[in-house]
Amino acid sequence: MPLTKPNQQLRRDLKEVAALLKWSGVDLTGMTVRLSESGLEAEARELLKIVASFPDAEDKLVAYAAEVQIGLVTRVKAE
Repeated sequence: MPLTKPNQQLRRDLKEVAALLKWSGVDLTGMTVRLSESGLEAEARELLKIVASFPDAEDKLVAYAAEVQIGLVTRVKAE
C-alpha cells in the first residue's frame, strides 16, 4: 500500500534530518581539528564527545523512516 502524503512527508523529513546530522558531524569534526591546532585541545575533546553521539541518533532516524515506509509508524491528525 502506498504511503499517504503526510507519511511520505514524515519519511522525507526523517531522512533529511538524518542527512543533516551526518554532515553536521563532518563539519564539526573539522572544527575540532582547528580547535586542537589552535591549542584548545580540551574544547576539541568536548566537541568530539558530542559528535560521537551523532551516528547513533542518525541510525535511529533512519530506522524510524524505515518504520514509516513499512507502515509501523504513521502520521495522524491531532484531535
